[in-house]
Amino acid sequence: MKRPMLGLSMMAEADFVSAILPLMQNNSIDVLEWSFDTLYHTHEPDWLRDLLNFYAENSRLIGHGVYYSLFDAKWTERQEEWLQKLKEEVRLRKYNHITEHFGFMNTENFHQGVPLPVPLHSRILQIGKDRLCRLQDAVNIPVGIENLAFSFSMDDVKEQGIFLDRLTEDTNGFLILDLHNIYCQSCNFEVGMQEIINLYPLDKVKEIHLSGGSWQESVYGKKQVRRDTHDGVIPQDILSVLPSVLKQCQNLEYIIIERLGHTLKTEQEKVDFLNDFNTVKMIIETSGLKLRQGGTWSKKEMKLSEKPLEDLVLYEEQSRLTRLLFDKMGAEAIQGQDFRYFKTENWDSEMILTAQNIIKKWNPY
Repeated sequence: MKRPMLGLSMMAEADFVSAILPLMQNNSIDVLEWSFDTLYHTHEPDWLRDLLNFYAENSRLIGHGVYYSLFDAKWTERQEEWLQKLKEEVRLRKYNHITEHFGFMNTENFHQGVPLPVPLHSRILQIGKDRLCRLQDAVNIPVGIENLAFSFSMDDVKEQGIFLDRLTEDTNGFLILDLHNIYCQSCNFEVGMQEIINLYPLDKVKEIHLSGGSWQESVYGKKQVRRDTHDGVIPQDILSVLPSVLKQCQNLEYIIIERLGHTLKTEQEKVDFLNDFNTVKMIIETSGLKLRQGGTWSKKEMKLSEKPLEDLVLYEEQSRLTRLLFDKMGAEAIQGQDFRYFKTENWDSEMILTAQNIIKKWNPY
């Protein structure tokens, strides 16, 4: 029996390393999470390689993918190459598990950003399962999926827990429950955090993410929009709900605090970050939990089709939607689009604008 391990999402920036030095010096970081695909195209500094290898050799390293894009309706060379690089990564370095995000993000002309949600539809579920099976087939360690912060509508919020449950059933997969992502949905759709959390298969939660974010001013004169920007302190609402969530997630093994590496520049920001870490550590230590030891995992037998599943209608809709958002087409125009899969008529105007801002931020030209 053991408590969940507390750790950080590792960043390579000097400000981040400086901020976490006190935690490193007193051995407070039980586990590191590393987004292995963020440095695929650049050199990994020697000090970072040595640090990650040290945690890996002590079975304290977990991997987090960013760019696979689980629900891209068209299979591309980019995804094939991503899987090949992942195989090499897990051959060179021991990860306890790896994870990816729910949603799609990479259409033909847009290569960066954050994942956008897809509706719960049998065909889309099939594509997600195909991509997840290919990901699991590439590695001999458990594979999990993280819930998404961004939602276009209340339907997205309500469906995601069910979707994730069905998505992971063929691979014996697990979930990351990102509580700031839940907090964003709670704020943006005015529904209680616990009410949303209860929609998830909490027995599948093996990892929890905690972070802060920011507020975007409303254009429509309504409430502000909460964004998952990983650049602030953990909101008190999240810390308040954490003890009850720990009790609900009986198979929890890891709690990871996330913060972007370039957002810890001032002394106050570093102090606040350390305070967040120590507050979460105290919550874990005083929770009185006796959680189950991580169970033995074995790779599930899967039947993969020779060719990856594709849906060109969905691909066209994903491409058209991304282009409409990039071109800052008005919310009414997007809500009036004729889509087979996306129910844009039900989308919140404020969230359409938020998606446009996100895409423009990552694809400025």
